[in-house]
Amino acid sequence: MFLKAFREKSNKKYLNKLLSQRKVNVGDNKIKSLGVILNFDEIEDFNAFNVLASRLKIHANNIKVIAYTTNLKSHGNSWDACFNTKDFGWNGDIKNVELQGFLNEPFDALISYYTKEHLELKLLTALSKSQFKIGILQSDARLNDIIIKTEINEIDVFSDEVVKYLTVLNKI
Repeated sequence: MFLKAFREKSNKKYLNKLLSQRKVNVGDNKIKSLGVILNFDEIEDFNAFNVLASRLKIHANNIKVIAYTTNLKSHGNSWDACFNTKDFGWNGDIKNVELQGFLNEPFDALISYYTKEHLELKLLTALSKSQFKIGILQSDARLNDIIIKTEINEIDVFSDEVVKYLTVLNKI
């Protein structure tokens, strides 16, 4: 319990360091690959992101979705790439190989689709090597390049807004 608090504090400190060093790179590169980080406890509709990817003209093999959950046992094997707090160590260290592979992938765009405040989700967004980050309104605006204010269950509205803004930015 005591060590858990120290680990969380070290991860928060590391997150703030990452976000303060972040450089926004908004070029006119077209989006060809998409990564999605979501909170499985908030939304379970993974198909909606496949639909969004097809609207963005991204092939199905160029999209990767990972999900965070507070309780892996209750969700079982409902999703392959599911992770929780135990996959994180001190100072933002990732213990899960699959999760580390996701973070090392240089996606053209990353969607952070979560609203609840979980340090692990924020850490993943910050650690991602994605070129362009899109998310729902959160307490820390430094995480994403585009922030779309919608409710978590309004995935259709979110998709419409993403398509609209990426079209304006000449990314699709």
